[in-house]
Amino acid sequence: MAISTSLWSFALVVGLLTLTPGLDTALILRTSALGLRRRAWGVVLGSQSGTLVWGALTSLGVTALFTASHLAYVTLRWIGAAYLLWLGVRMLRDTFRGLPLTGADESDLFTGKDSVTGGWRQGTLTNLLNPKMGAFYVAVLPQFIPAGASHFATGLLLTTVHVLLGLTWSALLIGFARVLHGWLRKPRARRLLDRITGTVIAAFGIRLALSD
Repeated sequence: MAISTSLWSFALVVGLLTLTPGLDTALILRTSALGLRRRAWGVVLGSQSGTLVWGALTSLGVTALFTASHLAYVTLRWIGAAYLLWLGVRMLRDTFRGLPLTGADESDLFTGKDSVTGGWRQGTLTNLLNPKMGAFYVAVLPQFIPAGASHFATGLLLTTVHVLLGLTWSALLIGFARVLHGWLRKPRARRLLDRITGTVIAAFGIRLALSD
């Protein structure tokens, strides 16, 4: 299989994965809809940084050792699930406690201003604490590396395709979320958005905890 064929085939697979609504989609839409544009881009860059790390580790064969260890996988899974549950429950709790929903008040691990750095930390941590990303890359990436090609170089090239697709789709999500910004100036609307997003994040945490 030629490298060009591998690129197009892999792009189709990860393109479908990118379009599937998930945790990243919820975080990007919520952050951007609240008018935190810089932070939203930070979440995007952090998420794609995590993807790049998973791709690089897979290309080096590190994640194969990780997924072969049941204890390591379960440990990371529980840490990730606990983080998502904490994030979702805290977001829900704050809406019922009547805390001020200002643009600079983020209900996450890295509270603070509308900064790219804070969003990047959140996006990176959320991605790297999801062991299913590592399992996906271990299962899928090697299948698209042609025989005789450099495993590491080709793996990074394929991962870059995934990252570029993710950046493109995230840009569309941020643009769409700007339409909601005017409506979200109302405190009731912001509470509704946080309750929906918090529920989605907590559900992902429960699903991760109960998954095999």
